[in-house]
Amino acid sequence: TSAPRRLGAMNAATAGSYPMASLYVGDLHPDITEAMLYEKFSPAGPVLSIRVCRDMITRRSLGYAYVNFQQPPDAERALDTMNFDVVKGKPIRIMWSQRDPSLRKSGVGNVFIKNLDKSIDNKALYDTFSAFGNILSCKVVCDENGSKGYAFVHFETQDAADRAIEKMNGMLLNDRKVFVGRFKSRKEREAELGAKAKEFTNVYIKNFGEDMDDDRLKDIFDKYGKTLSVKVMTDPTGKSRGFGFVSYEKHEDANKAVEEMNGTELNGKTVFVGRAQKKMERQAELKRKFEQLKQERISRYQGVNLYIKNLDDTIDDEKLRKEFSPFGSITSAKVMLEEGRSKGFGFVCFSSPEEATKAVTEMNGRIVGSKPLYVALAQRKEERKAHLTNQYMQRIAGMRAMPANAIINQFQPTSGYFMPAVPQVSG
Repeated sequence: TSAPRRLGAMNAATAGSYPMASLYVGDLHPDITEAMLYEKFSPAGPVLSIRVCRDMITRRSLGYAYVNFQQPPDAERALDTMNFDVVKGKPIRIMWSQRDPSLRKSGVGNVFIKNLDKSIDNKALYDTFSAFGNILSCKVVCDENGSKGYAFVHFETQDAADRAIEKMNGMLLNDRKVFVGRFKSRKEREAELGAKAKEFTNVYIKNFGEDMDDDRLKDIFDKYGKTLSVKVMTDPTGKSRGFGFVSYEKHEDANKAVEEMNGTELNGKTVFVGRAQKKMERQAELKRKFEQLKQERISRYQGVNLYIKNLDDTIDDEKLRKEFSPFGSITSAKVMLEEGRSKGFGFVCFSSPEEATKAVTEMNGRIVGSKPLYVALAQRKEERKAHLTNQYMQRIAGMRAMPANAIINQFQPTSGYFMPAVPQVSG
């Protein structure tokens, strides 16, 4: 093990960024257990504890674990010799455990790489960039089709990150010129996009129909200032697709064109004229609008939407509405169906929380048709999950309060795999 690597691990550990002998192990196959990891890591030295992180409710593996050694040199040996080893058909990714999210997200020492060849995996990335300094983590971003062509490398120091950027930016990796730059948080990127948006010079025009070409569009938009390029988008036959772009030399001229031309008539059609956006910007804006609408919808239905289950098969939308109408003004009543058959539950939405509360009080447990109804305020998915988590935690707390011999045969330990600390006898 190299002295700089060991010194780096000690320095970072004493700075409190991660425990000195604790490793994060990621990209795990879902079937990997604590026992398998113990078998894998114990040759490196005495292991204190291992925990595969799991979903609190389903107990499914989340694909990562923490391995704690008794001694830092053993943890370092495991990191040096086992990183990217294949376990159950998948290469595991090992790094120092750094559980403080503020340190992970600070951006210090973090590098972003894009335009990567699809064949470059975590190991190849690690081998390429470890020449510049101690790496805390490195990850090629993937989906079900493999690499998405970009990655992140987190160095222990900003100096190492700066060296990597200086030497690697614009270099060829597997015949592809890669971009290597400082990692920027989403907030930083959005702020930069916002600043650029305010100084736009490219204008997007749509809905002018088929009767338009570059020269005519240039004549219309030249009066607002000097244009650098004008383009009407066409189909393979050369016919206008009804939209195009105008690029101005100055932002003020582009802004004036938008203000004066948007909503006016061209070829007998009302045209849209606005700032030309990159695909990423459009997607970010649409996402923001969608989230806003979602929040508005949630707040609008908060406390007025009822969930009704255990419905008799004979109950349809009309009968459901009729049963609940004595309690107030109903805006919607819906029995959920599958292939035309009732699924046994539905929703009723009232115009006020008071009406909804009254309906819950009066209708919960009432027999309609041949069955007693279950009626409650409808919960959002996140609320239901939080409620289930809370129930689970209460159940676990109840188990802990019971005598040990009462529960020992009911449950297998789920929290981790602990090794007794055996004293090392010298000689």
